[in-house]
Amino acid sequence: MRASEKRTAVSGDMPMTTLATPRPVPRRLLPLAVAVAAAATTAALLAPTASAAPRPVAPRPAATAAGASLPFTSVEAEDAESAGSVIGPDYTQGTVASESSGRRAVRLGAGQSITFTAPAAANALTVAYNIADGRTGDLAIAVNGQASDAKLALTSKYSYVDTPWIVGATTHHLLDNARVLLGQDLAAGDTVTLTASTEVTVDVADFEHVAPAATQPAGAESVVDHGADPSGRDDSTQAFREAIAAAKGGTVWIPPGDYAVNSALSGVEDVTLQGAGSWYSVVHSSSFINQSNAAGGAHLKDFAVIGEVTERNDSSPDNFVNGSLGPGSSVSGMWLQHLKVGLWLTGNNDDLVVEDNRILDTTADGLNLNGSAKNVTVRQNFLRNNGDDALAMWSLNAPDTGSVFDSNTISQPNLANGIAIYGGTDITVSNNLVSDTNALGSGIAISNQKFADPFFPLAGTLTVSGNTLVRTGAINPNWGHPMGALRVDAYDSDIEAKVNITDTTFTDSPYSAFEFVSGGGTGKAVRNVTVDGATVDRAGTVVVQAETPGQVAIGGVKASGVGAAGTYNCPFPEGSGDFTLDDTGDNSGWDTTWDDCATWPEPK
Repeated sequence: MRASEKRTAVSGDMPMTTLATPRPVPRRLLPLAVAVAAAATTAALLAPTASAAPRPVAPRPAATAAGASLPFTSVEAEDAESAGSVIGPDYTQGTVASESSGRRAVRLGAGQSITFTAPAAANALTVAYNIADGRTGDLAIAVNGQASDAKLALTSKYSYVDTPWIVGATTHHLLDNARVLLGQDLAAGDTVTLTASTEVTVDVADFEHVAPAATQPAGAESVVDHGADPSGRDDSTQAFREAIAAAKGGTVWIPPGDYAVNSALSGVEDVTLQGAGSWYSVVHSSSFINQSNAAGGAHLKDFAVIGEVTERNDSSPDNFVNGSLGPGSSVSGMWLQHLKVGLWLTGNNDDLVVEDNRILDTTADGLNLNGSAKNVTVRQNFLRNNGDDALAMWSLNAPDTGSVFDSNTISQPNLANGIAIYGGTDITVSNNLVSDTNALGSGIAISNQKFADPFFPLAGTLTVSGNTLVRTGAINPNWGHPMGALRVDAYDSDIEAKVNITDTTFTDSPYSAFEFVSGGGTGKAVRNVTVDGATVDRAGTVVVQAETPGQVAIGGVKASGVGAAGTYNCPFPEGSGDFTLDDTGDNSGWDTTWDDCATWPEPK
């Protein structure tokens, strides 16, 4: 199954309204792009059943911070000093502000500057920015008012991605990230001034203290000794292949430098590929590893792979890893950028660990466990500006089983969800931080959307715990109405698995917090879902958006700043059945119901 076939089924983008100027959206669900007429029913909500007495309220443990422990500290451009103009906030799909962190950014004219104050010691800087299509330029850097030799090069080359096969497609993927080693140490409180050579929009700056380059491990096979060119001028593919063959059971060393690897590698098994650090050892490749199966024991660590992917072509494996690394493998300390997908994983990847990586500016998914993944752990990663689901599991051909997405930080996926689970058995999604989803984007989606057969629906127990969702949820252009920050979707089949959702934090949800839906528009039921503990701090429309038959037990949900009503309860199609919430106690702040199923509540 090609990624294009998967995404054609669900992806799409069309202009959506800003929260400042909302419009009512007709009540409708569209399976793929086919309209289904809708006349919904209203049912009672939050009515305790006779057999479901309110549970005793026990003290809750103190919440721990969600997301990854990051090696950098971010400063938003709108919090810096600047003569430029702040744009946003905006939630209209296809605008620069809507794709920016916090939905705001600062636009600089040529010659204008923005000054950041370093929040901690640093010697490196990464800036997320937008520049007009077809333009190039730079940001000159001054530290404490003194001009620096360092500059940030700007280009529109990797932005402005079109997906014309998607209904209502709008140009998206408008931001990019540029990084530079400053050549000097900054202390907390030092200032960094960026001066634009041309009009540019600055979103966020990451201040990082990068450790010195590591040294070659004893006994490692250096790619340079096999003829690799660290200047990046000559193709080093053959040198990498020879070093891998020579180092079986050991380590391939990638010294500091830039290396062109113009053809994909295969046979990467029983070997460690190690660099001096992702700021020093840089491989330029749009398709680094492509192998359908592997014996395992592949360990990729501490280097960067930066591609030249400028559009989304799902017929081409333009991925850092395409296929299988084999059992017992690992990926850590990597910087992956300008690829279609970071890791598109098929075949045997049992017990794989993916941790402490950065995956930036992909035109499609950040990582996708595409069937057959058993006991895979994806943790402590940072993903920004992904062009589809940032992290996904898709149980095609066999179920993803016992796999975990834990303590990841995801920012600004611009065409889909932060985290998406499409089928699978005994899956855990825990302690993640997801912010600023755009078109088709819930922060977390737990779904039985199959896309293709053979598909293995949700089974066993799905554990969704301790996650924080900030400004997540968006208009779905295929449906024409909002998606919630956390979506449980019986798209192609009833949800029969146990889905336990605990201790979720929602902040500034543009629309609803929880959504229970059958996205195919056929009224599949959502059952066996338990919500235990959530804090909803501002929701644009409702706390619970229920659009399909079923039953959910819910307790410990505290809400404030709810825009329209506590619940929207309109199962579709008409006559498909009722949806009820069993109140298990300790809910507050959302005891009203939206009573007009012919229209959507306007976000506030």
